[in-house]
Amino acid sequence: MANAELGEALRRLGLDHTACRVYLALLELAPAPLSAIGAAAGLGGTDLAAAYGELADAGLASSAAEDGDTVAPVPPAAGLEILARHRAAELEESRIAVTGAFESFRRQRLAAYNDNLVEVVTGEAIGPRMRHAWASAREQIRQFESPPYAPLAGATDDALATLARGVTQRVVYSRESLQYPGHLKDVIEPCIEAGEQARVLPSVPVKLLIIDEAYALVSLSIKEVDVHNTMLVVQPCGLLSALVALFEQAWHNALPIHGHAPGPVGLPPADRRLLRLLAGGATDDVIARELGISRRTLFRRLQILMARLGAANRFQMALQAQRSGWL
Repeated sequence: MANAELGEALRRLGLDHTACRVYLALLELAPAPLSAIGAAAGLGGTDLAAAYGELADAGLASSAAEDGDTVAPVPPAAGLEILARHRAAELEESRIAVTGAFESFRRQRLAAYNDNLVEVVTGEAIGPRMRHAWASAREQIRQFESPPYAPLAGATDDALATLARGVTQRVVYSRESLQYPGHLKDVIEPCIEAGEQARVLPSVPVKLLIIDEAYALVSLSIKEVDVHNTMLVVQPCGLLSALVALFEQAWHNALPIHGHAPGPVGLPPADRRLLRLLAGGATDDVIARELGISRRTLFRRLQILMARLGAANRFQMALQAQRSGWL
């Protein structure tokens, strides 16, 4: 390696220019008296002492004789590791400083712009804002729906009124939505029968309502929503596009929940509800509670449905029910 390349490599590790010159002289002359090394590097006195001290502190040079005047380079592995760690620490400090400076700039110079894109709504203002969102929809509503539920009078009526106006409504429910006491019967099924397109996933990441392509209402995470009563209103921007893409991906992966279908006739509403709960992953205890029956009666109904669909187990029953449009 040429001296210029080696010197540049050492400087990148944090050694200053004079220390690099002394190290190059060491490689050419050592073991040799420090004064001879200094003469070759064009240094003397305090400058030479400081440069050699920097090399010794970095673990790249040491005395080669008992008198302490004769010096030589030492195997660089340990020293280079020390230099690399120091350099990494300096770079991390620089990263933190630059990031902090930009965040300060963003808060001070872009605050007004950002305020137009994302609005924070809290407390009692959330309910009226939600009702306004349903009323303002013109073409399509996309929604992630999951507990915990805040008391909001007329929420189901708002959804039904929106459907009655011809607005397309696509909702991805979490499994917990189907298992929440009374929610399937009193909220989900009436909306499905009114024309809502519904699907279910084991979980959804946030509570989300996208109104047309105009804006979105998004909660904090599902775990935080019952602790922090806060909602964000997101106007058209990259974040809104990301939320739309997130919904569409979840919709693609979710299991459909159908309304009335032209499949086998005579399926009682309770059995349709049973199948929906089963497809949503509800336990036997939850299904029995929601249907108001005993576990023994539940097992008997399951056996009847499996026989009717020609299924040998619950998995096959759910698959056949989906194909037949029973879910």
